[in-house]
Amino acid sequence: MSDLKDRLSDGLYGLGWATVKKLPDPVAEGLGRRIADLAWKRRGKSVLRLESNLARVVPDATPERLAELSKAGMRSYMRYWMESFRLPAWSKERVGRGVDIKDIHRLEEGLASGRGVVLALPHLANWDLAGVWATRVLGVPFTTVAERLEPESLYDRFVAYRESLGMEVVPHTGGSAFGRLARRLRAGGLVCLVADRDLSASGTEVTFFGDTARMPAGPAILAQQTGALLLPATLWYDDTPVMKGRIHPPVDVPDAGTRAEKTAVMTQALADAFAEGIADHPEDWHMLQRLWLADLEEQGTGERASGEREGGAE
Repeated sequence: MSDLKDRLSDGLYGLGWATVKKLPDPVAEGLGRRIADLAWKRRGKSVLRLESNLARVVPDATPERLAELSKAGMRSYMRYWMESFRLPAWSKERVGRGVDIKDIHRLEEGLASGRGVVLALPHLANWDLAGVWATRVLGVPFTTVAERLEPESLYDRFVAYRESLGMEVVPHTGGSAFGRLARRLRAGGLVCLVADRDLSASGTEVTFFGDTARMPAGPAILAQQTGALLLPATLWYDDTPVMKGRIHPPVDVPDAGTRAEKTAVMTQALADAFAEGIADHPEDWHMLQRLWLADLEEQGTGERASGEREGGAE
């Protein structure tokens, strides 16, 4: 049964990349909304988990408001997929029209300094679209990390897809990811990491919307060891076809403390920047898995949820 499920998942993703990218924008957008609304009406585990997470982000929301947010959240999530399936067919001009990032000078100045930049993002809006915008419009290549997926063929699809968009993709497993990222940064390059969820034992505990969660230590440690600039970024959709974003002020390395203490301070600063962006646009936070430690303890195991949107660095 597991093998059949793996083949089915791989086949569905393959069908998406092969067919959705050929659809006109209005048709693909309408299809995405219909799929999202159907999934929302079924009230499956992912939708219920999304509502539970949103209840922490918007603690004073009524049940009706949470339902509205989760419906909008599923539409946002499917917009991500519909866009991502079509990105390989988008021209540089189409990508340029579809993204508007505030305070991009922080990234440009960091790269111009030659010290390297770690750009850390949460699962907001469309990270892939932002990546294509960086490579094609800004002309800035970057390196990222991909979580290994099952089946292996699906992981290979994601790697080939992102590499076709101009990204250098490093597998999370195997032990060489950190070293390669560090080398890119020391050469003055850009490393982009999705960094709002880490369920491993090495994750750094942070206070996030009033409770404890774990986030990756990697961005902070890379900045400490290489001297790279650490920049949080957040993304969001509005009622237009344009995805918006913001580059937040840099997270500095503390002057004093052990590496672990510095990492904790810096990761908390990232969490605070992420929380600011998520609170402003909760419907665009695609967190359909357990995140807070209290929720994981209720489940009784350290979950690694199936179906997690991969691409993060943890």
